[in-house]
Amino acid sequence: MGKKTYYIVSAEALPEVFIKVAEAKRMLQVGEANTVGEAARLVGISRSAFYKYKDSVQPFQDMKAGQIITFYALLKDIPGVLSNYLSIFANSGANILTINQTIPTNGCAGVTISAETSDMTEDLDAMIARISAAEGVLKFEILAA
Repeated sequence: MGKKTYYIVSAEALPEVFIKVAEAKRMLQVGEANTVGEAARLVGISRSAFYKYKDSVQPFQDMKAGQIITFYALLKDIPGVLSNYLSIFANSGANILTINQTIPTNGCAGVTISAETSDMTEDLDAMIARISAAEGVLKFEILAA
């Protein structure tokens, strides 16, 4: 086999089996189905159809869909600080993808958040200012963009 050729095709133009394979793959990925057989049955295709097309069908993620930014904060270990911190993200329209928190030591905990920022209704600088000024936030910075 030579070099593979790829096409971007509207889902409406694809044979139904391709859409069902993509849906079965999604169901397996998010845990809505535990086995290939279960996913195939739920979407209405055979296991053989799934295996035939599974490596060839991939949903297209809109590449201009936004930006993922990783933030780091040092928070005081007192009730309500993390909740308030997360609510500022939520109110800005940022979509939190991951949260990692260290075990609190010396009354502080480090929190790393990766967030999708394309649908933010608030300016990024304004969100950063609100978080930096929030009670219990000792440090706040962008780690990666």
